[in-house]
Amino acid sequence: MIRRPPRSTLFPYTTLFRARPVKVSLVTTVLNARELIEGFLASLAAQTRPPEEAIVVDGGSTDGTLEVLRRAKGIRLIEAPGASIARGRNLAIAAATHEVIAVTDADCELEPDWLERLLEPIQAGADIAMGAYRPVTETFLHRCLAAINLPDPAEWDEATFMPSSRSVAFRRSAIEAVGGYPEWLEIGEDMYVDHRWRELGLDMRLAREAVVRWHLRPDLRSTFVQYFRYARGDAIAGMHPERHALRFGVYGGALYAWGSRGGLRKLATLAGAAAYAREPVRRALRAFPDPAERALALVAIPALMGFLDAAKMAGYLAGLAARSRRSPVGRVGPDGQAEA
Repeated sequence: MIRRPPRSTLFPYTTLFRARPVKVSLVTTVLNARELIEGFLASLAAQTRPPEEAIVVDGGSTDGTLEVLRRAKGIRLIEAPGASIARGRNLAIAAATHEVIAVTDADCELEPDWLERLLEPIQAGADIAMGAYRPVTETFLHRCLAAINLPDPAEWDEATFMPSSRSVAFRRSAIEAVGGYPEWLEIGEDMYVDHRWRELGLDMRLAREAVVRWHLRPDLRSTFVQYFRYARGDAIAGMHPERHALRFGVYGGALYAWGSRGGLRKLATLAGAAAYAREPVRRALRAFPDPAERALALVAIPALMGFLDAAKMAGYLAGLAARSRRSPVGRVGPDGQAEA
């Protein structure tokens, strides 16, 4: 655990922020989001509390996104072909002129009072405000995925919640304290920052009413790739090793039980699977008012959970292989380079 520096030296402006309204720079990155960028810009323009400035970093779009952004009013566009999400965010933060930074994704749509609600914890003295995010559930698959992976904001525990950078705000001193977003990490860069903030013991508060809407992947193939990449990033960055080890252990134990002759072992795995799927199923019962869809969801959700776990296990193994290739001893430092 990293010892928390004294607030007076790390965050010299906290008292001033409490005394007067904050000024905020909104930053986001984008790459080939032509179908969604106009919705994002419209939701940004509709904010009840607009940012003092909005900075968009484009990583080299070729689908017409750039043309829309060049015509847009009220934003500062930075064109950075080849920039990753982490690099784009760091560029935007470096260009920002205010001490409070709000971060979202340009393929999201912001609720009208998103920024107003997001800034409330900051105004009250927090270092980081952790906003909410809800999926746009246009299909049966999307509603099932939301039930599996996205607890309601009321279920979140402020002491352990890890915010997504599609809905977060922080003081500049907070992001500087962790060295910015890790540009050596291809995906999972916001989770890496979250872990560093938690280790520093910074003041992280939930803003449950600060909601952005985001679009899930359209099909099973792209969903598998998404979770594969998330888990691969976890392995490369050394994040959540206990969680991934538990997943391998549980599935390994289940395979052993069903390969053996013991009936009790099989019953135990079924009981464990029912407990594992309990919360997603409970959410599905609320999400599917139609009895036929609800019945189908009760079958689809456990199957999808296994499908996603397979993606995570495959991705984690791929990440471990990539990590070992970077370092002869299998270790990677915080800069993504091999440790001696």
